[in-house]
Amino acid sequence: MGLFDFFKKKEAAPEAKVALDKGLEKTKEGFLSKITKAVAGKSTVDDDVLDNLEEVLVTSDVGVTTTLKVIERIQARVARDKYLSTSELNGLLRDEIQLLLAENNSNDFRNFEYGQHKPYVIMVVGVNGVGKTTTIGKLAHKLKAENLKVVLGAADTFRAAAVEQIKLWGERVGVRVVAQAMGSDPASVAYDTLQSAVANQEDVVIIDTAGRLHNKVGLMNELGKIKNVMQKVVPNAPHEILLVLDGSTGQNAFEQCKQFTEATDVNALAITKLDGTAKGGVVIGISDQFKIPVKYIGVGEGMNDLQLFDKKAFVDSLFS
Repeated sequence: MGLFDFFKKKEAAPEAKVALDKGLEKTKEGFLSKITKAVAGKSTVDDDVLDNLEEVLVTSDVGVTTTLKVIERIQARVARDKYLSTSELNGLLRDEIQLLLAENNSNDFRNFEYGQHKPYVIMVVGVNGVGKTTTIGKLAHKLKAENLKVVLGAADTFRAAAVEQIKLWGERVGVRVVAQAMGSDPASVAYDTLQSAVANQEDVVIIDTAGRLHNKVGLMNELGKIKNVMQKVVPNAPHEILLVLDGSTGQNAFEQCKQFTEATDVNALAITKLDGTAKGGVVIGISDQFKIPVKYIGVGEGMNDLQLFDKKAFVDSLFS
């Protein structure tokens, strides 16, 4: 069974939908109330409604670029259908956002099988405070629940707290952690982790990295060194570079995504802390603008509140 398959199986459960709906409550309340105000006193979708709708999307952290795309799509529908009532706007907006995301993210890990690589190596990047280590712990929990052998590499050696935190998650989840003393070479930790994973025939390796937003060249060099060292043990590692972003930071998450994607070959995103913010629209904007699949979303504090991102379910929940 592939990593995607087991997530799909789990997330299809009704409790996953309940968790998603609950996690998006704050975003949903703000979003829908703003749309209601945008169409107040109007019976048809006219220029005023579209202007108001544009403001709703921008202030919901969907982002200007993505907002303009959505508005253009709705304008085209209005021109084509001649008469659209404001009562149809929610459904129309939902459909157009889903279509936009589907077009921009055709590669959504739909055919992903972890068995193509053993060990499958995930390098996790992102600034401190975004929920990086927590995401690693929750992901390890999901994988272990499917009888996959997982090992964590504590390569964020610049903060003692980071190493201790990942050790705690290892104990909590029941997976092995490879760590060295604080200040050790991160590439050395990654090398040791992969070597031991190969020796122990483990299925998945998850490598934590330092969450510092230093200059782009420094970040590029550091992550490049870790990648090069890992490839000496497992060719083509890492198979996945997962960037973790804090959804509650809104536009700041866009900037972090820009910096990290310029510094390394990010091919998957995790957007966390969506339950604590009204800025969930950031998922739509980042998914659209960076053309990198949002793979996971965090919708709560619980061990099982890391979900595989489903575009349709997410947008449906936003408008429900």
